[in-house]
Amino acid sequence: MRLALPALLLGATLALSGCTSVVDNFVTGGPLVRPGDPTGVIQVVNRSGHTLTSVLLSRCSAPSYGLNRLPSGVSIRPGQTYTFRVSAECWSVLAGLAGHDARQNMHVRAGGGVVYTVTG
Repeated sequence: MRLALPALLLGATLALSGCTSVVDNFVTGGPLVRPGDPTGVIQVVNRSGHTLTSVLLSRCSAPSYGLNRLPSGVSIRPGQTYTFRVSAECWSVLAGLAGHDARQNMHVRAGGGVVYTVTG
C-alpha cells in the first residue's frame, strides 16, 4: 500500500501535466502502430499443448510488457495463429498462460513480418 499511493500520485501528476504518452507506454506498452510509422506484422503461432490466453507486446525500449493485446474473449488454441499489425521496430513479446509462457525480442521490418512460434 505504501508504494501504491506514490505510484498513483505520480501517474496522476504525469497525466495532468500532459505526459500521458509516458503513462500509456508504461501501463499498456504503447500503441501497436504509431501514426505515420511504416508497419509490419507479428504472427503468433501456437505449437504448444496449451491455449494461449494472453499476448503482451511492447516496444523493446518500454519499461514493461504492458497489457494483453488479444481482443476480449480471444485465445489462441494449439495449432492456431493470430496476427498483430505493428510499427516496424523492435518488439518484446510475451505469450502464454499462467505458468506456461514464452518471451522473445523480435525485429519487425517495414512491409515484412516475423513469426513467433510458442512451443512447450
